[in-house]
Amino acid sequence: MPVVPDELLHAGPAMRRRTVAVPVGKVIVGGDAPCAVQSMTNTDTADIDGTVRQVAALARAGSEIVRITVDRDEAAAAVPRIKERLVRQGVDVPLVGDFHYIGHKLLADHPACAQALDKYRINPGNVGFGAKRDRQFTAIVETAIKHDKAVRIGANWGSLDQELLTALMDENAKLAKPAEARAVTREALIRSALLSAALAEEIGLKRNRIILSAKVSAVQDLIAVYTELSRRADYALHLGLTEAGMGSKGIVASTAAMGVVLQAGIGDTIRVSLTPEPNGDRTREVQVAQEILQTMGLRTFVPLVAACPGCGRTTSTTFQELAQGVQDMIRERMPEWKKSYPGVETLNVAVMGCIVNGPGESKHADIGISLPGTGEIPSAPIYMDGKKVGTLRGPNLQVEFRAMVEDYVAKRFGVGAQRPAEPAPATAQPVDAAE
Repeated sequence: MPVVPDELLHAGPAMRRRTVAVPVGKVIVGGDAPCAVQSMTNTDTADIDGTVRQVAALARAGSEIVRITVDRDEAAAAVPRIKERLVRQGVDVPLVGDFHYIGHKLLADHPACAQALDKYRINPGNVGFGAKRDRQFTAIVETAIKHDKAVRIGANWGSLDQELLTALMDENAKLAKPAEARAVTREALIRSALLSAALAEEIGLKRNRIILSAKVSAVQDLIAVYTELSRRADYALHLGLTEAGMGSKGIVASTAAMGVVLQAGIGDTIRVSLTPEPNGDRTREVQVAQEILQTMGLRTFVPLVAACPGCGRTTSTTFQELAQGVQDMIRERMPEWKKSYPGVETLNVAVMGCIVNGPGESKHADIGISLPGTGEIPSAPIYMDGKKVGTLRGPNLQVEFRAMVEDYVAKRFGVGAQRPAEPAPATAQPVDAAE
């Protein structure tokens, strides 16, 4: 009897690296909490209406934390009003203030802003320069202590502490075998975050109020930096590839980088930094972050739709249209489904295009349809919980299948429902013995 290789028996992400749990509003980052999804607005925060709309849209899409820019007095003054409007709308999402250069002054001048925010983001590379750095960093940290707020110390490749980098470069140059400049820059990024965290603790900020990040824009740099950062400390870590880019490039780069790190059990919250198309939908980055975590088996957010890519056997566009229609329906219905059908996010749906893999994939799904390929009999068998329950035919096939998915969800996940679901909704034709 052949023995199954150990790597197959134990395939899956590594055990989650244990970090200090940090409360950010109602969300816990780190500890035993699942990896949280977050995003950031690209509105002018002083535009209260626009910012409220975008924060609400991001929260509805699944962003569990939302960051907003606080760059000047008008933005800081708007923050408490934004928070109030969101609360009135029932949008209870933690808000993070993104501070650069004058954050210490804005927080001091606008105490209502300091109180309304759930977390402050500080970049140690631009919190201040020279003698002012520690003084201004201290002011922000003391404000966080006063209001009992979390702080993300976010070092960034593009705004690295130049004094620290220069010192490390000088030390490296004196070595018998100097390291490459890129490796020294990575080390400077890690040290910047860790030294700033140590200073924050020295000032009096508790470890369970500190989150670290070390943002870079290249995949291998992210993997190297976060692997080493997690080895040296147990602070909660915010993952993200900064300036990832637009479209598929940004999605692929973010997925490749964070996928490797998450697989190693590293990361407590993630943000996918996609450059949107002009007037594009900001919520796309939330969907991508959710899809990264879900496809890796780390969290479950929405039902999965498996669909074949198509080939010469599927010259019709019917299966593509149906797959898109089912996916759109699921995203549209999820807010209501989550309220009425606990566990619905675990649903798996298959929309397949021909007889080669269609029946098999459909049997593996909770509910699936195998559409006819080119030259095949114009009928579409339906499978529920591994069993064929009926066949659809005719011009209303797409509408009927979506109705079957809706019906399946109600029967499978409704109050008192038990698996397997009842087979064969009325829209499906009885199974022919000859089929």
